Amino acid sequence: MPIFEYQCNRCGREFAQLILNSKEEKEVRCKFCKSNDLMKLISSFSVHQAESSRLADFDASKPRGDDFYKDSRNIGLWAKKRMKEMGVDLGPKMDEIVERGRTGKILEDYEK
Repeated sequence: MPIFEYQCNRCGREFAQLILNSKEEKEVRCKFCKSNDLMKLISSFSVHQAESSRLADFDASKPRGDDFYKDSRNIGLWAKKRMKEMGVDLGPKMDEIVERGRTGKILEDYEK
C-alpha cells in the first residue's frame, strides 16, 4: 500500500496520504485547508541489504567518525570484514561473539 507525500500549493504544508487505488489519488485534498491544488513530493526510501552484500560493499580501511562506532552493528560488520580480509576464520564461536556484541547481549555477560 503506497503512501504518497504531497505539498499544498495553497497553504504550503506537507502531508502524507495512503492511496489504496488509483481512483483515490484523484480525490486527495490537503488535510489542512482542503485544497486540491497539490504537488506530489518525492519521498525518501530505504533499501534493505542482506548482511552478505553489506559485508561485500563495506570498506574496513576507510576512516570512520565517532558516530559510526556508537552503533554496535557497525562494529560487528567491521570485525567480520577485517577477519575476512586477513584470511582468518575463527569458526562459528567467533561469529556468535560478534553477533552478541552487535546486539548488545554480550554486555549481559559482564553484568553478572
